[in-house]
Amino acid sequence: MTSVISLSDIRRVFTMGDQQFEALKGVSFDVAIGEFVAIMGASGSGKSTSMNILGCLDRPTSGTYLLDGLDVGGMTPNQLADIRNKKLGFVFQGFNLLARTPAVENVELPLVYAGLHSKERRQKALLAMEQVGLAGKENNHPSQLSGGQQQRVAIARALVNNPAVILADEPTGNLDSSTSAEIMNLFTALNQQGITIIMVTHEQDVAAYAGRQITFRDGKIISDHLTGQAA
Repeated sequence: MTSVISLSDIRRVFTMGDQQFEALKGVSFDVAIGEFVAIMGASGSGKSTSMNILGCLDRPTSGTYLLDGLDVGGMTPNQLADIRNKKLGFVFQGFNLLARTPAVENVELPLVYAGLHSKERRQKALLAMEQVGLAGKENNHPSQLSGGQQQRVAIARALVNNPAVILADEPTGNLDSSTSAEIMNLFTALNQQGITIIMVTHEQDVAAYAGRQITFRDGKIISDHLTGQAA
C-alpha cells in the first residue's frame, strides 16, 4: 500500500537551560492511504510531540518525515504553512472556531488562505457541511450550536481542502459519551470513504474505533497493532 506518511528515525530534543530532554527517541512508522490510526500514550510519552511533527507545527531534531511523498525536513516556514493548508486538516479538542463567525465561514477559512474565490469557497464549504450532517446550520454561530455540532463544523473545516490526512487531537475530549460516539461514528464513515485519519487520544474506547493503534511510552513506540476495525 502507498504510504501517505513516513517517519524514519525521528528524534526530538528540547533544550531547557543547560538541560536536554529527548521527547522522541528514534520513532519510525508509516501510514498508508486510507488508514485510521490512533496514537496513544500517557502524558509525556511523546504522542503530542509526534502529532506536532506530523502537523508540520514542529521540526524533528533528526530523522526524515515524508508527507504525501514530500520531504518536509528542509522546508521554510512559509513552505510548511503552505503544506499544512494543502495537505493536512486539523481537528482539535477545543474546536478552535471563530465565535463571531457563521459556521459556513469557519469552514471556508482554509480556502481563504488558499486564495479561492468566494463563490467556489462557499460551494465547497456547503458540501463539506453536508458531508458531516450539518446542512441547514450554515448561518448558525458557534454559540448557537451544541458541542457535537461545533466539532462537526471543525471536521467540515478539516475536510474542505480535500487534505491528504486529517489529524485529530483528542477530538472527543470536550464531549459527553453519547456525543463522542456520534463524532467517532462520523470519523469512521469518513474513513470508509477513503479519508486517512490520525488521531491522538488517551481514551481506549475512542481508540477502539481506529483500525490501528500505536502506543508511545518514554519517547518510543512500545506497540503498533491492527485492531480489526479497519474499513
